[in-house]
Amino acid sequence: MASPVWLTPLLLMIPVLFYLLKNKIQAQRSQRKQQPPGPPGIPIIGNLHQLGELRHRTLWQFSKKYGPVMLLHLGRVPTVIVSSADAAKEVLNTHDLNCCSRPLLAGTGKLSYNYLDVAFTPYGDYWRDMRKICVLELFSAKRVQSFQFVREEETDLLISSISKFSSSATPVDLSEKMMSLTANITCRAAFGKSFQERGFGHERFQEVIHEGLAMLGSFSAADFFPYVGWVVDRLTGLHARLENIFQEFDVFYQKVIEDHIQKQSKDPGKEDIIDVLLGMERPQTETAIQSSKDHIKAILMNLFLAGVDTGAITMVWAMAELARHPRVMKKAQEEIRSCIGNKTRVSESDIDKLGYLKMIVKETMRLHPPGPLLVPREAMSSFSINGYEIEPKTRIQVNVWAIGRDPKIWRNPEEFFPERFIDNPIDFKGQNYELLPFGGGRRGCPGISMGLATVELALANLLFCFDWKLPFNLKEEELNMEEASGITTYKKAALLLVPIQYQSA
Repeated sequence: MASPVWLTPLLLMIPVLFYLLKNKIQAQRSQRKQQPPGPPGIPIIGNLHQLGELRHRTLWQFSKKYGPVMLLHLGRVPTVIVSSADAAKEVLNTHDLNCCSRPLLAGTGKLSYNYLDVAFTPYGDYWRDMRKICVLELFSAKRVQSFQFVREEETDLLISSISKFSSSATPVDLSEKMMSLTANITCRAAFGKSFQERGFGHERFQEVIHEGLAMLGSFSAADFFPYVGWVVDRLTGLHARLENIFQEFDVFYQKVIEDHIQKQSKDPGKEDIIDVLLGMERPQTETAIQSSKDHIKAILMNLFLAGVDTGAITMVWAMAELARHPRVMKKAQEEIRSCIGNKTRVSESDIDKLGYLKMIVKETMRLHPPGPLLVPREAMSSFSINGYEIEPKTRIQVNVWAIGRDPKIWRNPEEFFPERFIDNPIDFKGQNYELLPFGGGRRGCPGISMGLATVELALANLLFCFDWKLPFNLKEEELNMEEASGITTYKKAALLLVPIQYQSA
């Protein structure tokens, strides 16, 4: 006997009705608790349409009306935005363990080889073991020190390449130069050769990095609309783009890993990061993780997408601010040149003597944090911030860009003024919540020392070896300081400056 024609639609409607009923019950429960305030949304998409291209700026404006802890509904996902140092401390310190997991997202899941990395992996035993490996093996003080010769050699090559322009007063594209520098240092630290030696042209390498970052920061319907969003991602072509960029990275990583395996032995004093990770492939007795090729690729993905772009971004913004503030540039140059004397280059051993340079780096990261919104966290259990209840599975993002412009913390917050850090203990290593370019708590960036060493050494040499001026009779206030949209805030227009070789007396 045939089934009635209405039976199939009815059976299909049952899970839909169950889903709607479940959401209604959850909403009623939430209403009984005090939730953070936030802008009103519209059905289905919530507040997604209100975010704009520069999300950190939009959210900053919202925080002025709704406060430092506010709730948005991004599709079906409740998302809390934190925009003050006090509230950030609640998230990253007081309740760190309640919300130190990561949400499962389309881009991060694919590019991390299904969460085999450390940056995007949800909290648990696996993440703890990977974090331990990063802290003790890959980014320890000894390991960072072992790459000093790489940073100094690449910085020397950078200065030599810029010197060719100084005799003709030709503008130099510092955006391109800084990207090449950080890419080469990262590549040599990771697998012993620069990206050019690996057969990657600069333009394509930069495109691949930016495309990977775009995938991490792009709108994926699957991230906001469970069960149906994947259909939208396929229709829009996002799924295909993600698959294509993943395959390009994967082929590249596979080749460098195979090259390392074929090399067999290597001087222990000059091990690169792949050498260290390959050494973990043997059965472990003390470490819970036995490394596989995909584990290595996932860590390399973190290195490239977190290390190359962010270091270049910081140096470009620093040089742009110095070009706009000749007084600050001159003061920095006087400090460096007085300290270095008759030497031809600044070495890493000189950096600790350059207090004003360190203030410039801090001030640059206050105004231009490479990642204006910290990587999203996900609440694992209920807790409260400023009296507001945060439910499990809520996503939480800290707007460090907004905190850097908080007038309650910073006097004249829009002004570039490195002297504000004189006799000021605020640092950016995760213990001072007024300045969080590297995040904080359990999910703080483990590679902070590696990145900072590159930034400080390069800036010191750029300021020591050259005087700088704006091209085309441009005035300081006319320099384009617009931000490009994305997960990182690089300068939208390339930074062109004219180098003038410094001649010591």
